[in-house]
Amino acid sequence: MDFYFLLFSLFFPRIVMLVYLFLFPHLFPANWVPQWADILLGVFVPRVLILIYIYQNLGYDNIWFAAHLIVMILAYFGGGRETRRRRRRRRDE
Repeated sequence: MDFYFLLFSLFFPRIVMLVYLFLFPHLFPANWVPQWADILLGVFVPRVLILIYIYQNLGYDNIWFAAHLIVMILAYFGGGRETRRRRRRRRDE
């Protein structure tokens, strides 16, 4: 897998997948995901799809798999202190 695909997909998973699909198709990760699942997961949960790509190409014992898993958990479950502060401020208004 391409280093830049792994790095930038931590922050912008949908955009990176589209850029690599259209501009660098030879660098797009090889996978065994059916095309219908590629489309659905790419639209609704791209981080899960990237985790599947990493698992299929590099395995689950890779640092990139752990990094993407941690970012996915943080993104889907609130993010952190700043997000909670913004939500609280919005509720108070």
